[in-house]
Amino acid sequence: MNSPRGNRPRSCRRCRCELTALNAADRTVTVRQALSAAAQQLEAAHVDAPHLAAETLLAHALDFSRTQVLARLEQPMAANQLTHYQTLVDRCESGEPLAYVLGHREFYGLDFQVDPRVLIPRPETELLIETALAIVKAQAGQTACTIADIGTGSGAIAITLALHLPQARLIATDISPEALDVAAENARRHGVAQRIEFKVGDLLTPLQAPVQLITANLPYVRSKEWAHLAHTIREHEPALAFNGGADGLQLVSQLLGEAPRCIQPGGSILLEIGAAQGDAAHELARDFFPTAAIEVKADYAGLDRLLIISTQTSAAA
Repeated sequence: MNSPRGNRPRSCRRCRCELTALNAADRTVTVRQALSAAAQQLEAAHVDAPHLAAETLLAHALDFSRTQVLARLEQPMAANQLTHYQTLVDRCESGEPLAYVLGHREFYGLDFQVDPRVLIPRPETELLIETALAIVKAQAGQTACTIADIGTGSGAIAITLALHLPQARLIATDISPEALDVAAENARRHGVAQRIEFKVGDLLTPLQAPVQLITANLPYVRSKEWAHLAHTIREHEPALAFNGGADGLQLVSQLLGEAPRCIQPGGSILLEIGAAQGDAAHELARDFFPTAAIEVKADYAGLDRLLIISTQTSAAA
């Protein structure tokens, strides 16, 4: 769960008239003209990368790739195409995340269905995937392990690991049945539904036996920070996926308290954390796992991102 910040002003409705005017005008409108008008509308709304967003939305509206759209800049657009495009641009302008407008988001080179029932996967979480794969493959090549992904949301972590570790068994839990519906559909789309067991429940409660690896991207935004998040998050993404309590580590602490009974000797726990939570998360981990090897790994921006707990084997304990 990544936490982009910043409140951006909404655009004035007077700034979004050009695409509508093109649609209403009794003249031919080309792809180039529609893209230009949409980009201006999105730029006035302070949407990130407005030209790229305009191209992506038009590709979605026309069921083309972006490359195909850019190869047809002088092609005229039908009135119904412009109307559909305007609807998508308006949704994006209003603050609805682009991923929700499109209905999907890429993560670790894979395409995942997303909607307001689940958090939108962020690139920062790919560090957890890379680390998990390295840990499993370093264990003498033993990929036939059991992995539990806690708070799975869209299922991005569990499904990605299942695809890259074909002999692994996955358990994916979430407190939200609606989120698990999305995750299960994504698992079916990627052909791994038979290898992932989806369970409704709070944190580690659904686990009936210890596993070799626990992964989790839990809410880690402090309660008082919620009001300062971008309105695209506050008004559209599930608040349950962000609120980590007063210190942002409430659920991390709860999971760590439950984890000793759920992790096999020699197993590992990977938890995504906030950019300023490394020291506090390390201290929490030490309280619950005093003999474990504990590391806080920075992301590619140099920010605290991943808490890694490597437990001792029974012989070494």
